[in-house]
Amino acid sequence: MTTSTFDNARPLRLWPAVILAAVQCLGWFVIPIVLPDQEIFGVLGGVAAALGIIIWWLFFSRARWSDRFGALIVMIAAIILTSRLIHISIAGAGMGNLFYILSVASMTLALVLGAVLGRQLSVQTRRLVMAGLIMIGCGVWLLVRTDGIMGAGGFQFAWRWSATAEERLLAHPDVEPKAVPSPLSSPLPALPEASKETPAVAADEKRAGQALAALAPIDAYFPAAEWPGFRGPNRDGIVHGVQIQTDWSASPPVQIWRRAIGPGWSSFAVQGDILYTQEQRGEDEIVAAYTVSTGEPVWRHRDPARFYESNGGPGPRGTPTLAHGRVYTFGATGILNVLDARKGAKLWSRNAATDTGRKTPDWGFASSPLVLDDEVVVAVSGTLAAYDLSDGKPRWVGPAHGGSYSSPQLATIDGVPQIILLHGAGMTSVDPATGKPLWEYGWEGGAIVQPAVLSAPSDILINSISMTGGVGTRRISAAHGANGWTVQERWTSNGLKPYYNDFVVHKGYAFGFDGSILACIDLEDGKRKWKGGRYGNGQMVLLADQDVLLVLSEEGELALVKATPDQFTEIARFPALQGKTWNHPVLVGNVLLVRNGEEMAAFRLPLAGRSE
Repeated sequence: MTTSTFDNARPLRLWPAVILAAVQCLGWFVIPIVLPDQEIFGVLGGVAAALGIIIWWLFFSRARWSDRFGALIVMIAAIILTSRLIHISIAGAGMGNLFYILSVASMTLALVLGAVLGRQLSVQTRRLVMAGLIMIGCGVWLLVRTDGIMGAGGFQFAWRWSATAEERLLAHPDVEPKAVPSPLSSPLPALPEASKETPAVAADEKRAGQALAALAPIDAYFPAAEWPGFRGPNRDGIVHGVQIQTDWSASPPVQIWRRAIGPGWSSFAVQGDILYTQEQRGEDEIVAAYTVSTGEPVWRHRDPARFYESNGGPGPRGTPTLAHGRVYTFGATGILNVLDARKGAKLWSRNAATDTGRKTPDWGFASSPLVLDDEVVVAVSGTLAAYDLSDGKPRWVGPAHGGSYSSPQLATIDGVPQIILLHGAGMTSVDPATGKPLWEYGWEGGAIVQPAVLSAPSDILINSISMTGGVGTRRISAAHGANGWTVQERWTSNGLKPYYNDFVVHKGYAFGFDGSILACIDLEDGKRKWKGGRYGNGQMVLLADQDVLLVLSEEGELALVKATPDQFTEIARFPALQGKTWNHPVLVGNVLLVRNGEEMAAFRLPLAGRSE
């Protein structure tokens, strides 16, 4: 390979380029298969090798300077031309950088191939071959689109002309459901204003009491929801009162129904035989109700809004909340809706992004509403905002912080009720009545998952993330004394590094995702007890009465794993969904509800001690 020449120039030094090309192929194609949870580092290694090829060509290849700069000019021209014609998903992916990364990688491989093939060709032929291969190396990205990114950093490529799951759904729409008569003939009455002579605290208490009195007749008609919203009644992903058979080879989950659904990363809220979720269909963002028993649609509420970004795809991110016969939803563009749970009629609506002055974050607004007494609270990308339940009038807006995709969490810490929120600068706690900060804790990074409030003492388990994944987990302790609030770090652990996958707490241990692998840490000191099982960037719920984790993998598989600290033990596995699955599963009784951005399904899990 070292005897080739470009005319009378010295022989090309090809061996460094061949080695770098091999390293690039290793990073792009081999590491994602061998080490799937380290895919992002394989990509970065491939990028470094591609830059190395450019450096080799310009300074160490021994090619004529006219050829060196000529190839570079062809690359730049190819990028400029192709960038105007690529699919929108490629143009916006990787924060707008994916196309440049891909095109440089493919063109440098084409450059090396051209240098090898052109060893014995004439000057003009060789230059045409190299230019043609470089143009092809860049132009190949005109043929594909991406359907999003996987948790480990890999992209889901598809032919540009193939239909997306959403396009297939819209091409064969189901019958629009007919409206169901509602037991609520009118919206809830507006709550009276507090007297000017009444002290502020007393006014808040009086107003809350009036709100609860007004809601009492409705609450009598609508009993408490079995699964009122995001991650269950306490937003902790814990299921009580259910034990299932774990030998799925003998008693596997039984599918009740399966149906296509619009894209979105919403989970479910469930009351009786009705489930509620959010999805995208074309230019409409939708809140939808379906029957749990059959999967048939009950009603759909549409807003003319569409959020899209290349990494996560289109659609809403939040999960509906059920309370007082109403459905509270927060869309990816900032629309806060309050709907009649029976028929989907809009009672009131606000744009929380406009109210708070916050811009739509890169991945869209992802908060799930929190309903407290007479107000509903949403996290608007790091800013908490509260609204009156009866008429939607703004109550308060909390302090603005760095971006957040986490949801507000109700907590009682040191005997004081408060709302806590993870955000890019750390954590903030506010008074639920006024939104005034009680305390703040700094831990720079990013925020997606929910914090866990530990029962005794009133400690909190939080995490932080970076651009490449989870950073770690930290236990902090907040206390209220004569001089106000103090917050201290108890420990920080890198044994559990969740990214956007929520963890659960059980019997003194935390179970969650360390990258794409499950892990268990001791809450006493943060030390890892075990790590095992590859489930991608999935989600889970805990069957607390049975010490079992029910895991829904990123690839749509169900798995049962022991929630014990002694060792990692997978009990069973079962295929549930097709396609990337980031949505939280829901278990109500022995009915399991799962969905992703393409389909949803219901399964009956055989109960322990029964033959079903």
